[in-house]
Amino acid sequence: MSSRSSGQAQGHGKTKPARLRLKSRLGKYRIEARLMEGTYSNVYRAFDTIEGHRVALKIPHPHLADEAFLDGFRKEARLGSRIHHPHILSLKDASIIDEHFVMAYPLGTESLSDRLSRRISSASLEVIIEHCLEGLAELHQHRIIHCDIKPENFIIFPGPTVKLADFGIARLAARTIKASGSGTLGYMAPEQAMGKPSFRSDVFAMGLLLYKMLTGHVPEYPFKWPPPEHARLRRKAHPAFIALIRKALEPEPRRRFADGLALHRAYMNLPTAALL
Repeated sequence: MSSRSSGQAQGHGKTKPARLRLKSRLGKYRIEARLMEGTYSNVYRAFDTIEGHRVALKIPHPHLADEAFLDGFRKEARLGSRIHHPHILSLKDASIIDEHFVMAYPLGTESLSDRLSRRISSASLEVIIEHCLEGLAELHQHRIIHCDIKPENFIIFPGPTVKLADFGIARLAARTIKASGSGTLGYMAPEQAMGKPSFRSDVFAMGLLLYKMLTGHVPEYPFKWPPPEHARLRRKAHPAFIALIRKALEPEPRRRFADGLALHRAYMNLPTAALL
């Protein structure tokens, strides 16, 4: 999680989510700032008074916290704790504190969404792209479909190092997947919007993110090629990289890369530098 957030505050129904007071204590954590208010949870910056460093705390809204709802967060905690990789945001701890379900994560400097609001050099952008692709590949290696690939869910740490975060609606691919169109409009593959997410849906979302990183524009339905700002894409990216992005953005899932591993492998095997 990051110390800055570009996410907009959202409520759930007509009930306004309760917030923790700044400077209040939650177990060993001292609440310093609210980073994001989402539909289902808040994210806070907090100081760990025992270990002596800052963390991000993700806390489900209490008014939604029945057993069925919390079971989803327990699954998220289990997913986040089983993967240890430089480009996956691993869970530090999950526990019940003062009747709150609390998940603690390392605190980054900002989200990729924040970073994209400022100019990025080609060298830095290449690093960010490689880290994003590697994170998705690792997640798919563990047979997990993220279902919500977007700039807000990549957290930047000093280096820069980019980590893929937020497994809140991730689906394990070990069983038949039936979703309800969960995800973020604007970064959702057509079949995912119909409730049929797959590894190829994450590939499509990553293709949209790559296009956004290079042009500042997110292609929209019906995703006809070439999308707007294609001329800008051609000025910034090698033709082989453009062909890779186009394949990731095929509206027909069978024509895309099979998963994040295949996408990452294709990127690493580009015959020349990805960016001009």
